[in-house]
Amino acid sequence: MGGFGSGRNWSSHATTDDYVRMDVSYMAREGLLRDGVARNLTWSSRGREIASISFRTEADRIVLRYRHQQQGKDWESLEYAVYLERTPCHYGGSRTWFLCPARGCGRRTAFLYGGRIYACRRCYRLVYQSQRQTQCDRATDRAWNLLKRLKADHYMTIFDPEPIRPKGMHQKTFLRLSQQYEATRLLALSNAPGGMSPDWF
Repeated sequence: MGGFGSGRNWSSHATTDDYVRMDVSYMAREGLLRDGVARNLTWSSRGREIASISFRTEADRIVLRYRHQQQGKDWESLEYAVYLERTPCHYGGSRTWFLCPARGCGRRTAFLYGGRIYACRRCYRLVYQSQRQTQCDRATDRAWNLLKRLKADHYMTIFDPEPIRPKGMHQKTFLRLSQQYEATRLLALSNAPGGMSPDWF
């Protein structure tokens, strides 16, 4: 089954969130890159499977096998190898990378994104979702993250009053986070479309 981005033509609006992805760090951590492993990977959204592939691991590569349907075309069966490269870490051990299998690429990458083939972000010309965020979006996300650290993520909007100090949190830590939250909250509100409108949040 093709990826979430399957059949799409690249556009300036495509982001990494539009595509399913294979994470080499996750696969190494789960022992899926050991020689002789054969498994399936599946991706779901809202309880519905949106993509799946089979793979087997050999000494220096994984072999992907799946079916893909380009928009308006018949299903095709694909099978090809993605080579692995291992680089030493400063404090011992090694880190594993995918080598992008797209023709003419071969770039070392931690993630492969699923379309007709699984390829690196640059081959699909994808941007990160954060690169599409406005200053207001970024400030709002930071404000919510600060609320979580203040144990106040039950708040409905960032118009709610400043949270009270959580039990067990040092006063100095609470004051620092509260000040960061207030500054970030005001930045989000001042950059909101139409000014400080509660209806926007």
